Amino acid sequence: MTSPIDHIAQRDEADILALNNEHAAELSWLEAERLSFLLGEAFYARRIGDLEAFIMTFDQEANYDSPNFLWFCERYERFIYVDRVVVAAHARGRAMRAGFIRTCSSMRSALATRWSPARSTPIHPIPPRMRSTLRWASLRSATR
Repeated sequence: MTSPIDHIAQRDEADILALNNEHAAELSWLEAERLSFLLGEAFYARRIGDLEAFIMTFDQEANYDSPNFLWFCERYERFIYVDRVVVAAHARGRAMRAGFIRTCSSMRSALATRWSPARSTPIHPIPPRMRSTLRWASLRSATR
């Protein structure tokens, strides 16, 4: 049975921080205040179940100083930047990432009706292995 994807509440922040910082080498170390700020700036931030995983994304309006995010800001008028997807060790192998990708794909589809496809640019295309598993077209071709 799949755990539900839900909003991140303030009461979740300590657990989110711990899970994030377990993976600081791959992501970046966060302090509690910085995490709260980023969650406030996030376009889409969700958790799965009892924090089996979490995702944090930003749109072009976010006040975020990540060099990778800023690279997209310099090149694209509108986008959704997937900053981090973290899955707890005990939840790996249970398709957590796929659940988030499906949710983000739905979100992208909804945004496509508001954004001109010529002016919106998806980022972090789904890897070929995931596309074949989920039977999706690439995000880039889906919005052109």
